[in-house]
Amino acid sequence: MRNNLFSLAELEKTFDFKEFEKEYHRLKSWGMLTSIDLKKCSPKIIKSYDHLKQYMFDLSDLIDMRRFGDPTIITFGEKDEVLGYSMTQFIETSLISGHFADETNSGFIDIFSCKVYNPMKAATFTKEYFEATSAKVGVIFRD
Repeated sequence: MRNNLFSLAELEKTFDFKEFEKEYHRLKSWGMLTSIDLKKCSPKIIKSYDHLKQYMFDLSDLIDMRRFGDPTIITFGEKDEVLGYSMTQFIETSLISGHFADETNSGFIDIFSCKVYNPMKAATFTKEYFEATSAKVGVIFRD
């Protein structure tokens, strides 16, 4: 099975959060997962513990999620192609997680919550925060 991620630049043109939210409730979804893949991020930002911590705070506020404790941020990966910071932030409604690959300056963020939020707002903010040259995003409703 393969999920599709779509260009953030293309999705921004047609995304309607009110329609998205209606669909979420119509389907009686239990939760939603947004995956954001970033390419060519700023190495200065993705290699900075303080920037990553602030991102978790800012993203949680942006999508109106109550943080549960502080984020956990560690350097992770045994091979050079995957070595980079990994991070998690528990939120009252679930979890935000991410990993960055230093070698390619790529980032991979997942936001799961049983409370509906605007995934485009989160993806746009994330792309801009990490100064990525491009981003892909996908959303899955969980039931």
